[in-house]
Amino acid sequence: MRNKAALKPRRLKRVLLKIDGQAVPVTVRINPRARRLIVKVHPSTGEVSVIASSRHALEHALDFARTETDWIAGRLADVPKPVMLGLGVRIPFRGQDHVIEEGVRSEKSVWIDSETSVIRVSGRREHAGRRVQDFLKREARRQLEERVSEYSVALCISPRHITVRDTASRWGSCSSSRSLSFSWRLIMAPSFVLDYVVAHEVSHLRELNHRPRFWRLVELLVPDIEKSQAWLSVHGALLHRYAPRSTPAE
Repeated sequence: MRNKAALKPRRLKRVLLKIDGQAVPVTVRINPRARRLIVKVHPSTGEVSVIASSRHALEHALDFARTETDWIAGRLADVPKPVMLGLGVRIPFRGQDHVIEEGVRSEKSVWIDSETSVIRVSGRREHAGRRVQDFLKREARRQLEERVSEYSVALCISPRHITVRDTASRWGSCSSSRSLSFSWRLIMAPSFVLDYVVAHEVSHLRELNHRPRFWRLVELLVPDIEKSQAWLSVHGALLHRYAPRSTPAE
């Protein structure tokens, strides 16, 4: 059996490339499966990477990237503009726009005023963004764990471990060791989208593939999976603009 770890793209270093007069970080990686030099711009995060098949090919990677600066600039222009969390900022929560506003100190530092679609946050103004982001992550974990439990019972199966992270390329994943991982940003999407992603990954606990039997399991757990897939295809990238990562996710 081939060593999958050896085939995984490895980050080697980050360098700066001048594009449209600005220094843009570029991640250089080696992937033995690559047949040629490849330049990628992540559509959600704007991470620029160059993939080379070997250390020898790596010598030409940056030269190749410099020939693609116009293309890179075009892709970067399409990346959603970042939105930093703070008072007065409008963000989605469970698919509905909410504005972050100051609230009177209470037992909770952050809470939802559902009648006015406001996220209330107490404490010092400069800490509002961090407190709201921590709140969103807690709510995401709570909702994700509830759905995992519900769907696992329905399929008479259970995961070994559940992780909630800030992933760049996947909304959820299921490993061969029965560990599930989800993006906390799903709490900003409509509830039916979060439910679909959880149903998808829980179904992988029984079928680690995408054959017809797998999709029948997903449809057993949630209705109208095409609606959720379409929503993620159109709106999913926009969720990455809120509280953007300070460093690219693996």
